[in-house]
Amino acid sequence: MSVYKQYCNEIVDENGRLKKITLEYPDNFNFGYDVVDKIADETPEKRALVWCNVEGEEHIFSFADIKKYSNQMANVLRSAGIGHGDRVMLILKRHYEYWFAAVALHKLGAVMIPATHMLTVSDFVYRIKSAQVKAIVCTTQNEVPEKLTAALKEAEMAVKLWCVGKEAEGFENLTNAMEYASEDFERVPTLATDPMMLYFTSGTTGYPKGVIHEHSYPLAHIVTAKYWHQAEDNGLHFTVAETGWAKASWGKIYGQWLVGSAVMVYDFDNFEPKQLPAIINRYGVTSFCAPPTVYRYLVRKGIPDMPTLKHATTAGEMLAPEVFRKFTERTGLQLCEGYGQTETTLLMANFKGCDAVEGSMGTPSPFYNIELRGKNGQPVEVGEVGEVVIVPEKAGKQPGVFTAYLDDEEQYRYVWRDGVYHTGDAAYMDECGHYWFHGRFDDIIKTGGFRVGPYEVENVLMEHPAVVECSVIGVPDSLRGQAIKAVIVLGAGYTPSPELELEIKNFCNQKLAEYKWIRLIEFVTEMPKTISGKIQKTVLRGQK
Repeated sequence: MSVYKQYCNEIVDENGRLKKITLEYPDNFNFGYDVVDKIADETPEKRALVWCNVEGEEHIFSFADIKKYSNQMANVLRSAGIGHGDRVMLILKRHYEYWFAAVALHKLGAVMIPATHMLTVSDFVYRIKSAQVKAIVCTTQNEVPEKLTAALKEAEMAVKLWCVGKEAEGFENLTNAMEYASEDFERVPTLATDPMMLYFTSGTTGYPKGVIHEHSYPLAHIVTAKYWHQAEDNGLHFTVAETGWAKASWGKIYGQWLVGSAVMVYDFDNFEPKQLPAIINRYGVTSFCAPPTVYRYLVRKGIPDMPTLKHATTAGEMLAPEVFRKFTERTGLQLCEGYGQTETTLLMANFKGCDAVEGSMGTPSPFYNIELRGKNGQPVEVGEVGEVVIVPEKAGKQPGVFTAYLDDEEQYRYVWRDGVYHTGDAAYMDECGHYWFHGRFDDIIKTGGFRVGPYEVENVLMEHPAVVECSVIGVPDSLRGQAIKAVIVLGAGYTPSPELELEIKNFCNQKLAEYKWIRLIEFVTEMPKTISGKIQKTVLRGQK
């Protein structure tokens, strides 16, 4: 029996669709002890992690291995003074040491701060100072040790530094230290309500916010893994994400291990989507999740046979219906979109037990009570755009939803105003009960009395062969209030010209309702983006 069943009650229909789920867990629930170690004790040889890299290295770790190495790492960290509540930053890319470190920190009751290696020195300074980081465990690649050394000098802070694998000046080699550490680790008292993880999430304005999750957070990802990813007991799930992002928590550890699935990790630097099907076939991946960019590439370049793959999911941005259709035609698999935030777990998806609807966010997770509300705070009618909000059963308390913004109680109270959590995302529900993303509230375009979500236009733009990347914004217009402008990055072989601009306009406007017509086009060589890769529409709107 998968360990997750000990922590929840499920009600499913005859098609396997989840109708209701409630969590039941002890006050001292800790993923490290109660999931990893429990599986290791009961089925020590059960596969947990399949890891390979571009250099051809390969490691397959059992749950007994994860227990052993996490205990050794926890002992090393504790001997250096790391304990309950201490904040430790992990910059480990897709190295397998991340999984040892995450479990070790959970066992210690320390707070894990995942971060990407792509951060700049100033990015590190901000995070280290604002979180009062006590220790850092990092890769030796991509000049990360050098950037951290410079950041700590600027921050004027003393932080314990470890690296993994190779040596780095000023850093203790954690890999070597673990070899001399005990494989036994006595349980440290922790509470399910203790802080477990802190993610810095980029917004469209201001500095990144620190999002804090507690130890019950992994349990909320049971729905993510079982009913969206459809990860299977003894299967192999592959989510394409670096460990610095929340998507790693969604698809590379918690829910997957809870339902008994191993996790596939491909450690690479430069993104090469064509390599992914080879990994899927070599290791027999059964479920796969990737951003729409990957599927767009595969559809354009050709999708090989992937006989072991049973389920495919996507999230992070809207998926063009054309890509959905072509992927399904080629593989026989429906692409199931999902939606959520760093502050939450999965809120909506095309779930197990029902057909996926192309372009739709799907339906709300039975784990959450979700409503669409207008600016007056009241639920909107079918077909009307409203903000996605979570209405908790208990005031201000909902497992899987973050418990605080780091040192920003005012912002936390603001997003929880009126007793509900405000996502800031706009959507509408159709007559069949499917939800459709409409954009961030601050990105919605008001033109000629109509409200237009940029994604509606962007999906059509992406169908034109010349368009590699695009972003749609509203710009001031004396006639319409706002006019719709498309900012476009062209593909290889295409050059900006008035003729191409007219061709793209005609191509799109023939497929769009008149009030959604593109009035202006600007060609650019690259888009302004956040460190997490999201296009900054606020920057585009501010450019003249």
